[in-house]
Amino acid sequence: MIDRACVSNRFRAIELIFSVTRATAVGLTLLSISAQAQTEENRARTRADDSVPLPTTTVVGTNSFREETPMGPYQQPEWTARRRFITTRVYVQPPWQVEAEIGLDATFPRQGKTELLLQEEIELGLPHRFQVDFENHDQNFHEGEGAGDWHHDSNSIELGYAFADWGKLPLNPTIKGEWKFNNAAADAYEFQLLLGDEIAPRWHYGLNLFFEHQVGDDRHQEIAASQALSYTLLDSKLGVGAEMKFTSESDKDIRNNPENKFLLGPSLQWRPTKRTHLNLVPLFGVNGDAPTCELLVFFGMEFGPGSREPEGLVPGSFRGK
Repeated sequence: MIDRACVSNRFRAIELIFSVTRATAVGLTLLSISAQAQTEENRARTRADDSVPLPTTTVVGTNSFREETPMGPYQQPEWTARRRFITTRVYVQPPWQVEAEIGLDATFPRQGKTELLLQEEIELGLPHRFQVDFENHDQNFHEGEGAGDWHHDSNSIELGYAFADWGKLPLNPTIKGEWKFNNAAADAYEFQLLLGDEIAPRWHYGLNLFFEHQVGDDRHQEIAASQALSYTLLDSKLGVGAEMKFTSESDKDIRNNPENKFLLGPSLQWRPTKRTHLNLVPLFGVNGDAPTCELLVFFGMEFGPGSREPEGLVPGSFRGK
C-alpha cells in the first residue's frame, strides 16, 4: 500500500529543486547579460578615448654647462661675468654687479731688472648694457732717479657699452673709452673694441683692439691687439687656454720707427668658489723687442645680483664636468 504522504513529500522536494534550479538559471542569465552589456560599454568608452588625442608631453634635455647658461637681462653666458681672460675683455658686467680685482704684472726684460706693476680695478655693471671701471696702478720701475722704488703711476676711468644683448650681433661688439690720469706725465686717452663669443661648447674666444695716445709731453702712442682662447676642463671650476698680445709703441719723434712687441703663452683660470677666480698667464716674447717673459697673476671677486646662480636648469650629471 502506497504511503500518500511520502509521495506528496517527494513531489514537493522535486518541485523545490526545480524552482531553485530555475531561479539560479535566470540569475545566471541576467548576470551574463549585465556583464556583456558592461563589456560593450567599456569597449565603446575605449574606442571613444582612443579617438581623442592626449595632451602632448615634451621632455626637454640639455647638455649645456653652467658657465654657458644665460644669465641676467642681457642673456649673456655666465663666464663673461667672471673675467675669463687677463689680456682680453669680453662684453660687459650684468647690471649692478661689481667685480673687484687685484693683479700683479711682472716683466722680465732681455736686459735690466724685473719690472713690477700692481693693478687694482673695480668694474660696475649699469643698466642698458653700460659699464664703468676704475683702475689704480702702482709700479716699482721708471727711468732716472728713484728707479726701483714703489710709487703711484696712474689712475683711470673707463666707460663701456655693448651694442646689443648677447648673441644678437656677431662677436657681441662692445666699445670702451678711457681717460688715464698719469702721475708724473701728461694724461692719455684710449679707445677699445671688445669682441668675443662661444665658438663651440667649452670653447670661448675674445679679441680686443686698442688705441692709446698721450695728450702732452712726448705724445706717447700705443696701438695694440690681444686675443685669447680657452677650453673648459671642469665646468665653472677650471679652464685652460692661450693668450697673446701685440703692441706697437712710439713717440712723436719716432712715429715711423715704432717698437713692436709680440708675446704669446698659455693661460689658466681656477675658480675656488662661485664668486672668486684666479687667473695665471705667462707670456713669452716672440720677437727681439719683446721682453723675455711677462707673468700676469690676477685674483677677482664678484658682488651683487649678477653673482647669483645663472637662470635655467642644468642636469646634475653635467655639474662639475
